[in-house]
Amino acid sequence: MRIVAARRADTSALAALMASSPLLRRYRVTRIGARTSLDEALREGDVLLLARVGERVAGLLWLVPTRAFDRSAYLRLLLVAETDQSRGIGSALLERGEAAARRGRARHLGLLVTSTNRGARRFYADHGYRHVGTLPNFVRAGLDEALYLKRLRANPRGRRRRAVGR
Repeated sequence: MRIVAARRADTSALAALMASSPLLRRYRVTRIGARTSLDEALREGDVLLLARVGERVAGLLWLVPTRAFDRSAYLRLLLVAETDQSRGIGSALLERGEAAARRGRARHLGLLVTSTNRGARRFYADHGYRHVGTLPNFVRAGLDEALYLKRLRANPRGRRRRAVGR
């Protein structure tokens, strides 16, 4: 397995992976919509990592760098093809995504998980993420989201954040 940065030439294969996901179908993700979103992510400087097994795309990590919420990056999507799950691909993608967030000076990494997705919730808890709340009907009506956070680095010691306007 190889993990590489996604390029524009990869968006068709990544969109197909997204559209084939039973979970993402619940959010009405289509191949065309996924492709449009991935193209926008690349234009905006989001981090897109893909896992390849041979030449086949087996997984995707989508990280949105931000300075909001005390420099928290947002893990928009971690997706592994159903046929490739439980082989360490998700863990490898997550490790690389966390490293990218740290390089971008993120202090935290936040993510949403469908509340009923017990496997994903256990996966993130096992990787040091803490459930901090539930957002009812947040992304889509009828689907509640669990909010998870992981601290990537502490606030620098002895440094206070300046108040706005000072």
